[in-house]
Amino acid sequence: MRVWTRQVPQVWEEIQTTGRYLVREEYVRAKNLEISDYYIGLYRWLTEMLRSRIDMPADAKFPVWLALTEEQRLPLAPNTISLTLNIPDEHLYLLDYDKWGYRVNLWYVPLDSEDEARHNEELARMGIGNEALLITSPQGNFYPLLKRKIESSWMRIFEGPNERMDLNVGVVFEILPEWVEEVEFYD
Repeated sequence: MRVWTRQVPQVWEEIQTTGRYLVREEYVRAKNLEISDYYIGLYRWLTEMLRSRIDMPADAKFPVWLALTEEQRLPLAPNTISLTLNIPDEHLYLLDYDKWGYRVNLWYVPLDSEDEARHNEELARMGIGNEALLITSPQGNFYPLLKRKIESSWMRIFEGPNERMDLNVGVVFEILPEWVEEVEFYD
């Protein structure tokens, strides 16, 4: 599948020098600064959940995020490159971007809009204004069934991508030189 990713120029240098690129923890920390620990935990969770779903290297720890359509491509910016890749399907995983967003925010991943409305009504009845606190704070100790319901719903992100490709995001766990079709440099 043809996909795109914006990276720093050192990624292309690493692909050429070592024969592949893997995201390392220091890259995640450099990009996310004070919220790095959160993203490292989130990405480790995603990586472990995907190990049995796609072909990935044993030493992979973090995903490379991919645009699946030309419209989703991030524009070039100073100190960036854009890689156009052609990745074999067995190495690529597609996620519904909205469902992933719910997971990132520690929210309940609803089945549909009606299920989301019922969930939000349940939160309102219980006086819960920020459902993420059920996961990140002791508040979850007072609502263990609700906390478990939210955490269990996160597995819905693996039920398949959205029918509309532009509403999905791709992940891969390494970039190999033979997958690279084009490298665009910021001028």
